[in-house]
Amino acid sequence: MSIETKSATRTTRTRGVALSAVRGLALTFISLPGAVLGFCLTAVSIALVPIGVGIVTTPYVLTGVRAFADWRRLLAAEWCGVRIPRAYRPLPKDANPWARTFGMLGDPATWRDFLWLPVDMTAGFVTALLAFALPLYALEGFVIAAGLWRAVAGGYWYGFIKVTDQTSALYAAGLGAVVLLAAVWLSPRLLHAHFRLTGALLGSDQGELAERVRVLTETRRDAVDTSAAELRRIERDLHDGAQARLVAMGMDLGTIEALLEKDPAKARELLAQARRSSADALTELRELVRGIHPPVLAERGLGDAVRALALRLPVTVEVDVDLPGRAEAPVESAAYFAVSEILTNAVKHSGADRIWVDVHHAEGRLRVSVTDNGSGGAVIGAGSGLAGVERRLGTFDGVLAVSSPAGGPTMVTMEIPCALS
Repeated sequence: MSIETKSATRTTRTRGVALSAVRGLALTFISLPGAVLGFCLTAVSIALVPIGVGIVTTPYVLTGVRAFADWRRLLAAEWCGVRIPRAYRPLPKDANPWARTFGMLGDPATWRDFLWLPVDMTAGFVTALLAFALPLYALEGFVIAAGLWRAVAGGYWYGFIKVTDQTSALYAAGLGAVVLLAAVWLSPRLLHAHFRLTGALLGSDQGELAERVRVLTETRRDAVDTSAAELRRIERDLHDGAQARLVAMGMDLGTIEALLEKDPAKARELLAQARRSSADALTELRELVRGIHPPVLAERGLGDAVRALALRLPVTVEVDVDLPGRAEAPVESAAYFAVSEILTNAVKHSGADRIWVDVHHAEGRLRVSVTDNGSGGAVIGAGSGLAGVERRLGTFDGVLAVSSPAGGPTMVTMEIPCALS
């Protein structure tokens, strides 16, 4: 190994232990007060539930604890690459305090948070403190050897060495070097252990496979409900639209048959009416078929189908498509109707006069972004169109993200794992 390489390695290790020390110090000031406050407030609030006070306070306290836990999840991912899944059960946005309190208390993730807090204020505090204290203690040995021992009357104890002269000061420096070597190896590992401990307590106790089964069960139920609702809509549209027109047209034809010889003029008038009814019925059937599965989607693919959708909107829509192939038909259909719902929401509620749609495929995922220059404020809430889009995408393991600050702009991004043919 060259001198330059050795020097670069030593510099990297020095920066690593210094960074671990700084982060350990930050976690020391975070773990103890945050965990103590969260634990005490949670315990008191839950204890007050029987007398009614806790019904009001518990949702706010638990929301704060979840925010504290989410912050630690973020630090774990950014500082040590430890991914801690967030598995809180969703609550209806319009739930009353009673439903929110007992909904949160019935969530196993709430009790994992509650169990984590005392561990974080003890073992978590100790691991974070050691990650900071070891490099600092090693530095102390070198400071003593540099002359600090002279300022302390009666000698200075450093570990098991009593420093009273320059010789013992050099022994302290040697011990400091040993501690520094230990700190270089231990401090990053202590920091990693801190977050692994956090992950072991905050992570879902059901296991990855069980969590996957739960998600699949929910998305399958949503897919079945959506399919049933879609079938009811088709049946209603057929009954109230095309079927009604065809029945009326049949009655007109019967009347025409009776009037052919008695009143030819009236028969011709009814024939013209029947022709218009047949044209209207055909138009409604085409619209219905387009709502089930647009022909342009089956024939030309998702890109052209989105472009055709944009042309029918009353605002300016720019569509950028970069798809080197086609996804499977169910995925294309889900993406198409998701885009249709998002565009409809933008036209109806945002007040936008310009919309941008970007469709591309990268890293095994179909990604679609819809951005508008409207007033913003869009959220994924119970009963909203975006919630329906999220459920539709969930059937294919897709995700939906919304960025919509007050005043706009709004960006809705969806991703669906898929391969292109």
